[in-house]
Amino acid sequence: MGTNPEVVSEGRKTGLQILIVEDNRDAAETLALALGLDGHMVQVACDGPAALAEARRQAPDVVLLDIGLPQMDGYELAHHLMRLSSPKRPLLIAVTGYGQEADKQRSAESGIHIHLVKPVDPEKLQQILERFQGTLAE
Repeated sequence: MGTNPEVVSEGRKTGLQILIVEDNRDAAETLALALGLDGHMVQVACDGPAALAEARRQAPDVVLLDIGLPQMDGYELAHHLMRLSSPKRPLLIAVTGYGQEADKQRSAESGIHIHLVKPVDPEKLQQILERFQGTLAE
């Protein structure tokens, strides 16, 4: 698990710029592959500091973030992402094993827009992304 983000998959120019923040490399690469096949440009970071560096380099439209990360948990990362000086604020989606109501409340308080519990239904995630992409086109 390196700290340097890498391009896993590049889709069409019409897709969303998505940053996946997940310390489980296999899970991150599987999700990145699926999203890339859907036409999105996907980056992967395995921890908070690497995710922040990538978000500064290339402002993502969407950040899919795990909560249980090394070095900086997803809640803290969300706070940092929302404070980046970028003209656009990314849609923050927690993709996590933390599914209690208190976890969902803490996500909302941290600036996370949507809280999904693993395993995530790929169709539900795609619907969320399509809906968000539609708001960007308007």
